[in-house]
Amino acid sequence: MPSNLLKNSKQYYRQAGVDIEAGDRLVAKIKQLCEQTNRKGVISGVGGFAALFDLAVASNYQAPVMLAATDGVGTKLKIAQALQRHNTIGIDLVAMCVNDILAQGGEPIFFLDYLACGKLHVDAMYTVIQGIVQGCKEANATLIGGETAEMPGCYPQDEYDLAGFAVGLAERTHLLPQTNIKADDIIIGLASSGLHSNGYSLINKLIAENRIKLDEVLADSTVGELLLTPTTIYVAALLPLIKQGLIGALAHITGGGITSNLPRVLPKYHCAHINKGCWQRPIIFDWLQKQCALADDEMLSVYNCGIGMTLITAAEHQTTVMQQLDTMQLSAWTIGTIQQSQAKDPYVEYL
Repeated sequence: MPSNLLKNSKQYYRQAGVDIEAGDRLVAKIKQLCEQTNRKGVISGVGGFAALFDLAVASNYQAPVMLAATDGVGTKLKIAQALQRHNTIGIDLVAMCVNDILAQGGEPIFFLDYLACGKLHVDAMYTVIQGIVQGCKEANATLIGGETAEMPGCYPQDEYDLAGFAVGLAERTHLLPQTNIKADDIIIGLASSGLHSNGYSLINKLIAENRIKLDEVLADSTVGELLLTPTTIYVAALLPLIKQGLIGALAHITGGGITSNLPRVLPKYHCAHINKGCWQRPIIFDWLQKQCALADDEMLSVYNCGIGMTLITAAEHQTTVMQQLDTMQLSAWTIGTIQQSQAKDPYVEYL
């Protein structure tokens, strides 16, 4: 993790404006951070040309399938940079990748990151890494490697970009979506913590037009703080349900909202009937809808609107699933059902 620094090059320290002794201390701190995420299977992590991981000893899967996902945090970065608050954006980065792996039935195993910047600011970079480590801990994934690139010709000095890459494993029989999804199956919505990491381009446009201010007070907080609320990581709550065979499908509600993401996991000639008034929306969505003058259907087709993941389960499993989610202290609501449709392509119908 950032490999340029971990090369421990005095020349690189000088180029980056980092004191050599301070750089050495930083390297040691980064290594210690990454080691906090280690899980069974790590052979060698940060510092080498490549990280090594033994999949054979990482799990007890009988017929393992490897899953991979890569993502970024989009223009949410502009909010973090504007407020100089870098402590949660790394959690978002991990969440976007591991939640996608989870949605296919996978258990995240390890994670790598890529940070590109105009000029290396050591304190900000270290704070970002701390967030990545926190996200990896929540997902029980090892932060096994990464890269930091200083690119003054491509980025302004005070800006950086982030990307992440996660690898997971799944039992072949637990891959999602399952093939037995049917009419009258139950759709459960799992609470989001806020906007997560999608829909920020519109918000940044409003900021540029001076139509909203990040320091505006909202619900005992500020708009900026609410916009930076880190993305919920659902691994700990949902992985046990997957392994018990209680989940027919998961849809990670990212860009496009429920409207676009839930149909991705439905069989042909089926649709989802969603009661859009049966869950609690974080206040940031009500505020945003008012600021943008968006209709309900528009909001649901752009933002997660308070549902960060949808879960499909058979009606006979509904009580068990809800009880286990409650035990994990994850707010969830029964938000709809699967129904047959005359249309070949799946869709969502709001009631």
